[in-house]
Amino acid sequence: MEFSGRVIAILPVRTGVSRTTGNEWKVQSYVVENHDQYPRRMCFEVFGADKIDLFNIQMGEELNVSFDIDARQWQDKWFNTIRAWKVDRVQAETQDTQQPVVPEPVPPFAPEPAPFTASSDSATDDLPF
Repeated sequence: MEFSGRVIAILPVRTGVSRTTGNEWKVQSYVVENHDQYPRRMCFEVFGADKIDLFNIQMGEELNVSFDIDARQWQDKWFNTIRAWKVDRVQAETQDTQQPVVPEPVPPFAPEPAPFTASSDSATDDLPF
């Protein structure tokens, strides 16, 4: 799954030690907001010091986040985890350097035809009334 938006929050790093292996672990969470008419936010986490350093996510960056969702149970309650496995930066130059839409120039007005003048000569007038 993917979500695109701007980083609006970087939460503190959480660390700990695995009970089963005794290895240290590190997780950092980020909040991204999309640009829809009604903006949505997603809080995702990056697991592992190597990935946190590799992604190097900064405040205000535009990102495309590829993620997996998983659920776990704890004391008869269920919790979702949204874990990023790939983070791509949106090229800022494509947003900033887009040329504004310039309307086509309006062609000059055509000269108006000469006004109609009624002639008194009925022989040249071929209208039946």
